[in-house]
Formats: sequence, structure tokens, C-alpha cells
Amino acid sequence: MPKSEIFRPISEQILASDWGVLTKYEFELRRQNGEWQRQTREAYDRGNGATCLLHNPDTDQVLLTRQFRLPVFLNGGFDGLIETPAGLLDGAQADERMRNELEEETGYQIDKLIHLFDVYMSPGSVTEHLSFFKGIYSASDQTGQGGGSFEEGEDIEVMHVPLADAMPMIAEGEIRDAKTIILLQQLMIEKLTRTGGN
Repeated sequence: MPKSEIFRPISEQILASDWGVLTKYEFELRRQNGEWQRQTREAYDRGNGATCLLHNPDTDQVLLTRQFRLPVFLNGGFDGLIETPAGLLDGAQADERMRNELEEETGYQIDKLIHLFDVYMSPGSVTEHLSFFKGIYSASDQTGQGGGSFEEGEDIEVMHVPLADAMPMIAEGEIRDAKTIILLQQLMIEKLTRTGGN
């Protein structure tokens, strides 16, 4: 169905424009019964991003990071969030941007990444979708220390976590980042599928 048949824009008002753009929209939305309803919503646009889980099959470890996230700190007091490496595309292709982000955050240079899927992480208020990738890493892929960009205020801890430990960390609340949980569960599904559930 064309957009014009379900959505009629009325007005837009930019509320903030710094790191991203927060816009207030007034519009009419066609409901399932055919009636048009006037609505007001806000949407935050900061571009799209990418994230990746690296797995070392020899050690059965995954490469994760830990860093301070202000919104998480404000809404829970956590001084560090355990995550898969990620970054905004800033106009680059998702796989290219992800390789650069992996090297910057973790110090590992990975040539081959496999695209899994694209996911809207907070569709009620944020326009961003993330491209999810997976890859294989080993000690020989390390080219630097990682840690992120000082200029961007990053101070990232690199973590090599046994997959067997990472899964309980979700249930115990140590890992609370959605993209990380999705990628860890995807890896476990793939492993269980290969081994027939054993």
C-alpha cells in the first residue's frame, strides 16, 4: 500500500539538532477500519548503525566490550555496559564501517564479516536500524589495543568471554544490551543446530 494511503503529513517541528535530530510530527494515520486519526509523535534520527559479534571457535570465546553509557547510568546506575562492538554508519557501507569500528574498539582486524539481518531497535521513537554481522577472530587478527577513540570520549574495555559464561550473564543481568543478547542467542541457535541440540 502506498504511503499516501495510510499516512498524511500535516506539520514538522525540529525540537533539537545536535548529535541527532529530534522532530515533532503531526499527521493523520489511516486506521484498519478506514478512518483517519490525527496524531502527534516525536522521532529521533541519528542515522543507521551496525554491530558485530566475533567468535573464536578454537577457544569458544566471544569478543565483547564494556563502556560507560550515560542513558544506562541515568536509568539504572550501571557504570559500564557489556556490548558487542557497534557504530553509526555516517554514510559508509555497513560492512566497511563495522570493520573500522572493530579495529578501533577492539584492536582486531577482520576481513570477512557475514551479514545476518537488519533490526529496528526502538521503533516507537528512534528511526535507526542496525545491521547485524558475525565474524570469526583469532589471536593473529589483533593489530592494536583497541579502546575506542579518545576524541569521541570512548574508554572501552575489551573482553574475551567464554560463550558458556556469556549466556548465563544474560539471565543474571550482567548483559542487558539488546543487540548483544540477540547476537549471542543467534550464535547459540547456530551452534545447537549444528550439533543437533547436544
